[in-house]
Amino acid sequence: MKAVVQRVTRASVTVGGEQISAIGRGICVLLGISLEDTQKEVEHMVRKILNLRVFEDESGKHWSKSVMDKEYEVLCISQFTLQCVLKGNKPDFHLAMPTEQAESFYNSFLEQLRKTYRPELIKGRQ
Repeated sequence: MKAVVQRVTRASVTVGGEQISAIGRGICVLLGISLEDTQKEVEHMVRKILNLRVFEDESGKHWSKSVMDKEYEVLCISQFTLQCVLKGNKPDFHLAMPTEQAESFYNSFLEQLRKTYRPELIKGRQ
C-alpha cells in the first residue's frame, strides 16, 4: 500500500464533471492498493495517516500537530496508478489490486479511518 498525503485548505474530487466529495482544511490522501495488501497494512496506514504531524501548533511551531489533534477533515481517494511499474516507456499496473477487489478493500480502509477518528470528518467515494 502506498499513500501520498497532502495538507490542504480545501480539496474535492470530480468525476465526469460531477463533484463527488469535498473537504475544507485537512489532508488529502491518494491511496494505492497492491495485490499483497492485508488488513494489517490497513491498520498500520490508518494509524500513520491520522497521526502524521504535518500541521502547526497554536504557537506556530511547524510539524507538531496531526489531523486528529487539529480536528481537521480527511479526503481519501483511491489511486491505482501509485502501484505503477515503468517498463521502458510503458506503465505496468500488474501490482495494483484488481478493481472489484480494490473497491471493497478501499471501503474497508475508509471504515477503519472512521472507526479510528471522527466518522463525519472522513470523506471519500463509496
